[in-house]
Amino acid sequence: MSKRMIAALAALAVSGGAPGAASAQEVKIGLILPYTGPGAELSPNMDRAIDLYQKLDAAQIKPFKLTIIKRDSKAPNGAAAKVDTQELLTQEKVDVIAGYIYSPDAIASAPVITAGKRLAVIMNAGTAFITNLSPYYVRTSFTLWQSSYVMGEQAAKYLHAKTAVVAYTDYPPGKDALDAFKYAFEHNGGKVIDAIPAGGPGATPDFTPFFQRAKDEHPNVLFVFVPAGDQATAVVKTYAALGMKAAGIQLTGTGDIVPDNMLQGMGDSAIGLITVHHYNADLDNPQNKAFIAAWKKAYGADATPDFTSVGAWDGIAAIVHALHATKGKIDDGAAAVKSLEGWKFASPQGPIEIDPQTRDIVMNEYLDQVYKGSDGKLHEKVLATFHNVKDQCKALAIGPCAPKK
Repeated sequence: MSKRMIAALAALAVSGGAPGAASAQEVKIGLILPYTGPGAELSPNMDRAIDLYQKLDAAQIKPFKLTIIKRDSKAPNGAAAKVDTQELLTQEKVDVIAGYIYSPDAIASAPVITAGKRLAVIMNAGTAFITNLSPYYVRTSFTLWQSSYVMGEQAAKYLHAKTAVVAYTDYPPGKDALDAFKYAFEHNGGKVIDAIPAGGPGATPDFTPFFQRAKDEHPNVLFVFVPAGDQATAVVKTYAALGMKAAGIQLTGTGDIVPDNMLQGMGDSAIGLITVHHYNADLDNPQNKAFIAAWKKAYGADATPDFTSVGAWDGIAAIVHALHATKGKIDDGAAAVKSLEGWKFASPQGPIEIDPQTRDIVMNEYLDQVYKGSDGKLHEKVLATFHNVKDQCKALAIGPCAPKK
């Protein structure tokens, strides 16, 4: 994020407005998110981030005008998303595809993206191997291997844990979280004594039987991955209800279990939770401070962006970069992708870069702990920062993350 953009954000926070858009070349962006179904709670913050970006200084986007064409991916099984992708490319003739909250949606859509030869920016889906499925995918969100691998290391090194139980949502990113945590934890002297599939990404399951099973095994650490939203709140409350902290079991996970926009609703049960993620709303950097101020001015003092917001924010920034780099010919998918290889950006989450080999994001990961501030609200403090973290699944060439021969 440039100094100019920070100034624009600050001005927006003060004024609540932005200059009017001039006549410009229209660029159609097909945005695929779940607006109905279990994932609908996750989409508003992504929409807000995209809208807020467009309210900045018009010079950030000139001479282009972004037209967002939305489609509802509904259930997290890939079926609707694949149809949406096809329709946006063939009927709406969009120049770019973006979105994909759930990994099955991006996985199912990959052949269509490849056939359509358009840039597709993944703004959330975190299964590591997705970018191997199409040469037109670029990811501005994260992979579960990035956060879960670091959490596995730090469970052993920082928490000095020797044993762990993993509870994970049983679909591709959950399996990535399990594999990454287990690999790093066990390569640093720990032992995963049980791995528990804890429901699917749809309706929030009752976590009680899963967590009781974990409690009965007396691990040092319970590592959990769920797809944020209401499932995160259920995880924290079940952990508290079963008295697992008092039993000496530390709850850890990716930042999905403490999303910023739901943190206050978790209450004191969340205090002390330790996670690894690439973003929290309390990050102390100029870009994030300006981002938070503008967000609250635009959407209300109690509104808070989360990691999905930042994935969308960075995704739109990437698209704008590609527009300028291709001189408006972003519908040339190969050229658009090429322009983003090695792209660097000062994001609210910290410095990011697109790995030119994998088209995945390279970013900081933060070891965070939830605490109650003097304002009586819950916050996250950074215990340690891990710089320039790449997707370890591809770095280690594990399973489908290995490059095709």
